[in-house]
Amino acid sequence: MRISGLQKLTLLDFPGKVACTVFTGGCNFRCPFCHNASLVLPEKMPEELQIRDILNFLDTRIGVLDGVAITGGEPLLHSDITELLQEIRNRGFQIKLDTNGSFPDRLIHIVESGLVDKVAMDIKNSPESYSKATGTDIDLSAIESSKDFLMNSGIDYEFRTTVVKGIHTEESIRGAAEWIQGAKAYFLQQYINSGEVIQEEGLDSFDKEEMQRLCECAREFVPDTQLRGIS
Repeated sequence: MRISGLQKLTLLDFPGKVACTVFTGGCNFRCPFCHNASLVLPEKMPEELQIRDILNFLDTRIGVLDGVAITGGEPLLHSDITELLQEIRNRGFQIKLDTNGSFPDRLIHIVESGLVDKVAMDIKNSPESYSKATGTDIDLSAIESSKDFLMNSGIDYEFRTTVVKGIHTEESIRGAAEWIQGAKAYFLQQYINSGEVIQEEGLDSFDKEEMQRLCECAREFVPDTQLRGIS
């Protein structure tokens, strides 16, 4: 698998834990608002890190860090992700996995094997407008399988949507929330142009008041909907 980055300390990526973040390279989506273009576009990817170097770093953080957040890109794009997770688990770390939900079989295997403690899954948009957010044609049934599995698996999970003016509307956020009705937690994240997005033209941020209105729309179906990253 491809490792494209390591953040040695984070208090945000694994809520409630002192953690580090491992970034995998490559993604099967091309979300226009993606703020990690260098982890998605092959021509922009940084030099690959060696898994051995990541594990050696973790060996020095046993008893210091609580956990490891695995993000991307799309971590489940890599068929050998379970090997990395097992190595991390063998060192006693808790693991949080970020995913876009497009590889349900791998997700189910990883969760049922006890290799992760929490899953954060992106809900890109309402089902009718999903491809507008992903920037490519997708298998919506795969996303639905992952969503349904998490909601019934017993594992700690959250759903989240990065909300972008030009892609999302009150109607589409309401549709996304209705699609995950019954979810334990839903976060609406404010889009911020990181300077490294895939597409800048035609995209903008909702302001704080607009985000609050979107949050109220979502709460019609998921009462525990919260805002995240509001500026």
